[in-house]
Amino acid sequence: MATLHTYFRSSAAYRVRIFLALKGLEYQKAFVNLRQGQQTAEDYQQINAQGLIPTWEDDSGSYSQSLAIMLFIEDKYPTPALLPSDPAKKAQVLSVVQHIACDIHPLNNLRVLNYLKNKLHLGAAAVDDWYAHWIQLGFDALETILSQTAGRYCFGDTPTFADCFLIPQMYNAIRFNVDLSAYPTLRRIYEYANTQPAFIAAMPENQEDAV
Repeated sequence: MATLHTYFRSSAAYRVRIFLALKGLEYQKAFVNLRQGQQTAEDYQQINAQGLIPTWEDDSGSYSQSLAIMLFIEDKYPTPALLPSDPAKKAQVLSVVQHIACDIHPLNNLRVLNYLKNKLHLGAAAVDDWYAHWIQLGFDALETILSQTAGRYCFGDTPTFADCFLIPQMYNAIRFNVDLSAYPTLRRIYEYANTQPAFIAAMPENQEDAV
């Protein structure tokens, strides 16, 4: 059986958990505690040289980076489809995905926040300001984009890769007490998605390693 190396609070792993639940695929979980530094262990770095979460392993090999994992599985298990077949619509979905994966998340992940605190010696208020700044800059654009495309989900009434990426980023923003009052479309998508079984199953607090 395939294995997902995951950590309950990793937003990148959270994306993949949502995706796998929407696909209805069975797999086993291997837990890597980022707070305890288990990602730096030699045995884990042998399968993921970056020492990051998630990693997907199956009978064909091991794969890192959430988007790469999802594209690989989408090709291998195309039903139900979570990317549009139309090239223009697919590009729209992947644009939102990249917006989150490249322009919001990397600036606010655990490695960056730890560097701000431990190396640059920024106080808690300054770190919180940093976090909120990049969330709000990214969400300002996403609200404009998705207000034109959203139904129940980011693109109409069917979930796509975009929802797999948006929901964890919204979850983190709420956890860090970012003011989301300016983003009614994003909040509506988030609230609806979290009534659906696949999204509920993937929530951090519903993971076996949640502490």
